[in-house]
Amino acid sequence: MATRTLRSLALVALGCALAGCTVGPNFVKPKPNVPAHWSATARANGAEGTAHVTSAPAQTVAWWASFDDPVLTSLVQQSAAQNLDVKQAVLRIMEAQTQAEVVAGGLWPSLSANTSWSRERLSTNTLNGGLFDIHFPGGSLPPEFVNPFNQYQLGVGASWTLDLFGTERRSVEAANAQTQAAVEAEHAAVLSMVSNVAASYIDLRGAQLQRQILERSLATQRDLLQLTRDRRNAGLTSDLDVQNAAAEVDTTQAQVPLVDREITTDINALSELMARPPEALRAELDRAQPVPPVPPVVPIGLPAELARRRPDVREAEANLHAATAEIGIAISDYFPQLTLTAAGGYQSEGLSQLIQTASHFAEIGPAIQLPIFEGGRLRATVRLQKVKAREAAVAYAQTVLTALRQVEDALAAYGADQARRASLQAAVAASRNARMLARQRYESGVASFIDVLDAERTEEQNELSLADATTAVSADLVQLYRALGGGWESGAVPRT
Repeated sequence: MATRTLRSLALVALGCALAGCTVGPNFVKPKPNVPAHWSATARANGAEGTAHVTSAPAQTVAWWASFDDPVLTSLVQQSAAQNLDVKQAVLRIMEAQTQAEVVAGGLWPSLSANTSWSRERLSTNTLNGGLFDIHFPGGSLPPEFVNPFNQYQLGVGASWTLDLFGTERRSVEAANAQTQAAVEAEHAAVLSMVSNVAASYIDLRGAQLQRQILERSLATQRDLLQLTRDRRNAGLTSDLDVQNAAAEVDTTQAQVPLVDREITTDINALSELMARPPEALRAELDRAQPVPPVPPVVPIGLPAELARRRPDVREAEANLHAATAEIGIAISDYFPQLTLTAAGGYQSEGLSQLIQTASHFAEIGPAIQLPIFEGGRLRATVRLQKVKAREAAVAYAQTVLTALRQVEDALAAYGADQARRASLQAAVAASRNARMLARQRYESGVASFIDVLDAERTEEQNELSLADATTAVSADLVQLYRALGGGWESGAVPRT
């Protein structure tokens, strides 16, 4: 009889739960406020013949392959599998998923089993314990009236709080949104990692290029120092030219340790990104290689695509979703909670009688809890969650705005540095010719040594500036891809 009653009550409860409503606002995906096109200034191309951007759909998956540098591609792939920041982000996803499973367990009934033994004595100075002082015919108590006594129990219990007003469903919704936020945070960690690898690698190649320029300048300046010594020994010039030439050699030599320090710093940064100790990549990267060139055309798509691709924007949307669901959880506390409980089993004073029919016990019944007075706590909680949701909406709008600014800044830098590089290429060619002419005139006795030194300094400075501009153009493209939010997609890099 009790089993049939329990089954009927469970079916009724299930019907109530299925027909129950979900209170609170439903989440609606926000519409990002973005322009139809990138600004004309950002889309302006550099000098003629330089790389330019187009509004064709952005090709951001494995964007580092566009530099056509196998070493860079290998470093990115290795770092993705070993980077500690990415591993932490993956663990946070697992943590959020497990938390969502914990919350989802609240939708189902709980069932437990129990067994116990206790030795009890009732106080005879209480109403219940006073029964032991009642004298039955014959002047003694029946055997079943023993104080103290044993208590054996073997039973099961069940409890189910019906989700009539969506408390648990909103909790699951919030937990799933938080899991999605953790997923997007992992995407952002991958994007940051690959961008940092590319930026450090390009900076390394740029520093190595500067060192090559300094070594060439030192060779030329040492040759010029020897020329001045020979001319002094021949009585064609004074010791002043020799000292000026020696000072120029020492000045250039002083720049070499600074470049070497930058090379070491970049190698150590790449080693850390790959979760390896400092200097671990020295043998692999110490040999100079050209700065990875940019492709001739870079498709960047339209601003509307940015919100769907940037991990931080997607994470902000997931946070807004979770905050919206939390409002429903707070509102549901206004409504009653219905809990069904059932318990049954065996109780006996003796272990040998525990599983007899007479030892059987059972109980079943619903419990309803309805808040009446909470001192304003419920209303304040609802207001608090609404403010948090508004804050999340503002954070989403700010994230979109920041993303737009970063793309515009990266586009402006990409175009400006290309124009700067084109001008410096012409300046290097002119200064090289000027240096050769000045030296020829000096050797012929027509020009002074100061003219030669000025030409040498100008050529060296222009070459170093050109190396810096060349590095900056490639680094700008890395920042552009980072701002566009590409590189985290499935299949782009191996995951931990």
